[in-house]
Amino acid sequence: MTGPSKFGLSNEARNLHWLLTNLVEEVPGLLSVAVVSSDGLLLLSSDPGRNAEARETDTAESAGPRGSSADLATIISGIGSLTIGAAKLMDCGRVKQTMVTMAEGSLFVMSISDGSLLGVHGSPDCDMSVVAYHMALFVGRAGHVLTPELRSELRKSLETETAGSAR
Repeated sequence: MTGPSKFGLSNEARNLHWLLTNLVEEVPGLLSVAVVSSDGLLLLSSDPGRNAEARETDTAESAGPRGSSADLATIISGIGSLTIGAAKLMDCGRVKQTMVTMAEGSLFVMSISDGSLLGVHGSPDCDMSVVAYHMALFVGRAGHVLTPELRSELRKSLETETAGSAR
């Protein structure tokens, strides 16, 4: 793993941030994107600043994943666990992708590696095939570099970022 750069992150971490930013900018209709570790911790988010905002507002006012990417991470982790359990019960092998369509949006969850998950909250008019295609590209590019060391670095970076913005 490459040592920290002048921005405080390794090249691999900065590349993952770039991939996530690229995903959000290239795919129309994405509302929020999050990468979650196998133990449900948020590693990367398209809107990390909203985590601090969500902590400052009253919890009764929270609008679910629109309130914070930590909420989206919780949903992604829960859906991931549910589908993994279902696949085991049905003896169907590894879960590759889960899609939930709702009246006012869509949720996509895709396995990355070692239990890590990529989750996307899309608008009602997003093109599901385009979203799935770009998610698969992200997973293909990110999966081999998402090592335990990199996950730890991303987690610490996110904790430092949210602690700094809460001050």
